[in-house]
Amino acid sequence: MPRSQEVILTNMCLIEDAAGRFVMQLRSPERYAWSGAALPGGHIEEKESLHASVVREIKEETGLTIVNPKLVGVKHFHTRDDGTRYLVFLYRTTEFTGEIQSSEEGEVVWVSHDDIASDRVELADSMDDLLTFYFNDAHSELYYERDADGILQRIFF
Repeated sequence: MPRSQEVILTNMCLIEDAAGRFVMQLRSPERYAWSGAALPGGHIEEKESLHASVVREIKEETGLTIVNPKLVGVKHFHTRDDGTRYLVFLYRTTEFTGEIQSSEEGEVVWVSHDDIASDRVELADSMDDLLTFYFNDAHSELYYERDADGILQRIFF
């Protein structure tokens, strides 16, 4: 059995301000297969450190320069088309400089817990699971697995 496998490496970061708000990107349905409010992040480039990639992606997508992002866990699943493992390294920080600015990736906004609870913000697919993960320190891994009927099951570890 081979020890290596094809993997897609990505990251996301929850950036929280002193008021408890966090940054979300409103992803356009014209540009993305999954639209709605999502945490910013992106793909890790070849020969790039995990840390450097999350700092770069956040700057590109939000205009913020994050400092001391802490790796708090991982989200992963296997793609439906070819079974490639898709890893999302999950970071969190309260340290940043700059002002938010939107990019071609989507409009960037500060969101409160009340905005999410009252459905004033339409979340992208699986963001409710991800926010549950971020605001509950009991887990370090979020894994999605398909059952025998092909239904995606969420598992927290």
